[in-house]
Parts: sequence; structure tokens; C-alpha cells
Amino acid sequence: MTGIPPSARTTSRRIRRLLVVGLTVVVAGITAALGCQSQNSSPSSTTPPASSLAASPPPSTAAPPPKAPHSERRGALGEADGAVPDDVTVFDDAVPAVAHLDPGLLKALRQAATAAADDGVEFYVNSGWRSPEHQNQLLREAVSKYGSEDEAARWVATAATSPHVSGDAVDIGRSDATAWLSEHGAEYGLCQIYRNEPWHYELRTTAIDRGCPRMYADPTQDPRMQQ
Repeated sequence: MTGIPPSARTTSRRIRRLLVVGLTVVVAGITAALGCQSQNSSPSSTTPPASSLAASPPPSTAAPPPKAPHSERRGALGEADGAVPDDVTVFDDAVPAVAHLDPGLLKALRQAATAAADDGVEFYVNSGWRSPEHQNQLLREAVSKYGSEDEAARWVATAATSPHVSGDAVDIGRSDATAWLSEHGAEYGLCQIYRNEPWHYELRTTAIDRGCPRMYADPTQDPRMQQ
């Protein structure tokens, strides 16, 4: 039996080693390629996109500027101009519309109010003294309401002629008080001046002895309004 020559055996072993090494390299290359493809195809779970890292601006916490109180707004007229709050009586000295009335008129009103209280009647003030600005505003509103200056003049005088601006007139609220004054007002010199305004009273001291003078139909008939 003839043996294989040594040179042939050596060559065979070299070929096997080359095959093993080559196969190993091929397998390693395929494995690396598959791993790289897996990383590229799967989304990252740890690193957020750069856009999500940008900090959002914090919401504004600044409070809106406060609104000015009604009495401070341009054009607003308050108690200092003669506006009257609810339920003001002839005894409320803290209210300018009452406190700025002519002293003689205010004294007569309080005397009459004291007597009326015995009959269960209280004198509330709807309007008393007014500033010229307040009177002018009321006149503008009357012109708008009645459609003309002539018609408005039947209800509201100008600041130059109004007895409210001078503190010589008061508008009494509530029908029981005006009814009481219609019957007893002359005893205190308090007279209704205009037939169309049963709430409007002024002081006529001669009325205590002679009774109240004849009423005008409305302010346009009053000679004082023609100035």
C-alpha cells in the first residue's frame, strides 16, 4: 500500500486552514452587516430629537393692568359733582348734593322732614345741588332723549340758570313725600315751582304767610330761565 507524500499532506492542511479562515471572515461580515441594519431601522428610545430639547418659553405670569375705577374714568361724574346714591335723606350731610344746598332751604327741609316723620313719611333726595358739569351733562342727555333743545328745556335748565347749580332746589323722591309736601310744604316755605315736576321744591319764605305762588307749567315759563 503506497502512502501519501508529505508535500501533499502539507498542501491539504493549508487549504483547509484557508477555507476555515475565509468562512470565519464571511460570517463575521454578514453578522456586522445585519447589526448595522438593525440599528438604522429601529427608533432610538433614549435620545430625543434636538427639536424636543429646546425649552418652551414659560407662560406669561404678568397680571393684566388694572382697570381704572369708574369714578376715575374720563368724563365720569360722581358724588363730588352732585350725583346722589340710593336712599339719601335730607339729613345726610356727608353727601355734597345735600350739604351744598342753600342753608335756609336745608333748614326748612329738615324741619318739614321731622314733622313728616310723625306721619310715617321720610324725605329722600333724588337730586339737590349739582356742579355746572353735572348740569350740562344732564342737559345733553335730555336733548338726546327728547330730540331737541326746546323740548329738553321743559325738563332741564342750563348750568347758568338752574337753581340746582346754585343750591336753591331739591328733587324729593317717593310719592308719599311729595304728597305730604303738596299739603303741608307751604307751612315751611317749601313750594312746588313747576306743574310738570311734582318733585321739584324750592324755598319761598313768603309762602308761610301767603301760601305758595302760582306754579309755572314748566321751566320754559319761568322768567329766570330766560337769562
